[in-house]
Amino acid sequence: MTRIEEAKKKLRGSIAPIITPFNEDNSVDYETLESLINWHIESGSHGISVTGTTGEPSSLTVEERVKVMEVAAKVINGRVPFVPGTGSTNHAETLYLTKKAQEIGVAAVLIIVPYYNKPSQHALYKHFKTIADSVEIPIILYNIPGRTAVNLQVETLAKLSRDCSNIIGVKESNKDFEHVNRVLLECGRDFLLYSGIELLCYPMLAIGGAGHISATANVVPNKVAEVYEAWNTGDVQRALDLHYELMPLNDVLFKDTNPAAVKTALGMMGKINPVLRLPMDLPTQSLQDEIREVLKQYVELPSIASK
Repeated sequence: MTRIEEAKKKLRGSIAPIITPFNEDNSVDYETLESLINWHIESGSHGISVTGTTGEPSSLTVEERVKVMEVAAKVINGRVPFVPGTGSTNHAETLYLTKKAQEIGVAAVLIIVPYYNKPSQHALYKHFKTIADSVEIPIILYNIPGRTAVNLQVETLAKLSRDCSNIIGVKESNKDFEHVNRVLLECGRDFLLYSGIELLCYPMLAIGGAGHISATANVVPNKVAEVYEAWNTGDVQRALDLHYELMPLNDVLFKDTNPAAVKTALGMMGKINPVLRLPMDLPTQSLQDEIREVLKQYVELPSIASK
């Protein structure tokens, strides 16, 4: 079995996009990162991702991103697939981080459509193909037009999948469900399609998706993983029940820009010190109160956090 074939077989389920925990002085809290990774694996997450959108990569230095990857790889130690985010708005930086990930030894990398630049489809093709040609590891592209201002069109994605054998999938944080259906039509049914929209995790499985990379997994990793497990074992009703059970939590966690609400929830759970680097910040007090009330329906909060 080739590396690509193995990746297509293993990279399925809930790949948890873990937050980057910070100390009060804004330094990266590597000890807590290790604890979170172990908790995710124990809770049933099928894979681990770091320094994706939920990991605040644009607030990290390149050196910090490399160290986060190194620490994560050491803690994971091959127990589940490791898929770090290596994309940025800078082409050379993306190349460097992707090559570093290959050196570290990862299952695949997640590379976002460059944000702020608003490249054309032609430029996107050239950007991603250049990176794919520079490494041998599998690549999952990341399309999130709400944060990049550019949509990776199906035609561009299909051309990349044909021309680059190591581009094996895409995370679609795209509310256009017609678009995501056409991804599998044009790229092939064996192309790995992941949902990055929480309310589309279940629907994407129904059309042949490989799983989801959902920020909500930070808070209830067991339930987000169970959505996939239930579907994969044929318990469609359980998967559907979980889809609706998670909806109120999904809703409240996205009433502020991710990962502000997620970090707030994890702080209430006693998992992290809820710190974001400016220009990101914690939600308003009224939203924090709402998060706490919704969170009580899903997890038992420490007494100090449930007041």
